[in-house]
Amino acid sequence: MIREMRTEDWDRVKSIYKQGIQTGYSTFNTECPAYAEWDAAHLKTCRYVCETDGWVCGWVALSPTSARSAYRGVVEVSIYVDDAFRRQGIGTELLNRVSAESEKQGFWSLYSVIFSVNEASIRLHQKCGFRVIGYREKIAKDRFGSWQNTTVMEKRSALI
Repeated sequence: MIREMRTEDWDRVKSIYKQGIQTGYSTFNTECPAYAEWDAAHLKTCRYVCETDGWVCGWVALSPTSARSAYRGVVEVSIYVDDAFRRQGIGTELLNRVSAESEKQGFWSLYSVIFSVNEASIRLHQKCGFRVIGYREKIAKDRFGSWQNTTVMEKRSALI
């Protein structure tokens, strides 16, 4: 079941995000932020979780890419699925939901910046209508000190 994220979901959202930190190929962050910091960095709209038997097993949220009003319809996607629930279609459901709902909110461009070694995430985004628009070579070091390339993907709204 996909539903709107609530504040009380934070412990599970944080736990799933920490799994991504531990892999070393989901985020350059080495620590999970406090809720207030995470909340301030993400839009209040289009935050969803997937819940199975009362257990949050995945989440998706959007962040602005710029404070400039010209880019108000351009947002970045964060999506994470609990390791124990991967390959069950949860990522597809979450990404399709946020894509549809973001368009209703007037967003015209969704971006994802994905570690290039994270082939499963790239395939997920392609499956949900995203296309590769570029990459950044050795943009930063991961938590293990290895340089990582990132793949930049985009999904444009039918509104434009």
